[in-house]
Amino acid sequence: MLKEKAVQYYKQGYSCSESVVMSAIDEGLCDKALLACATPFSGGMMSGCVCGAVAGAQLVIGYNTGRENIKGNEVIARKLSASVVEEFKSRNKVTCCKVLTAGLEGMQRKEHCCKMVADGAEILENLIGLKV
Repeated sequence: MLKEKAVQYYKQGYSCSESVVMSAIDEGLCDKALLACATPFSGGMMSGCVCGAVAGAQLVIGYNTGRENIKGNEVIARKLSASVVEEFKSRNKVTCCKVLTAGLEGMQRKEHCCKMVADGAEILENLIGLKV
């Protein structure tokens, strides 16, 4: 469910990180206020580093299992965040936006990034469904 919603948001103009977070908001996994926090994480944190879909998934995990949340603690949040990275790498080899999108422009890049958004949301859904 998150996967389809996240891709839909991405196609509507939300960034990769925002799309993952918006799909989580729709499913009641986090507060709408988290959307503003996701904005700077798009485009590899505006530096081309970590894919925004990975960062968005980690934001939602932190919201649900972070240090001061009654559902979790620091250890769970870090473990789940590491799982996002591991699974994303198993699907895409890297988490670096620059590497993932190298040589792609315009619609070709947008279409390629739809897969990254879908992967980030699906990984999040699988992890949250199991742990929260």
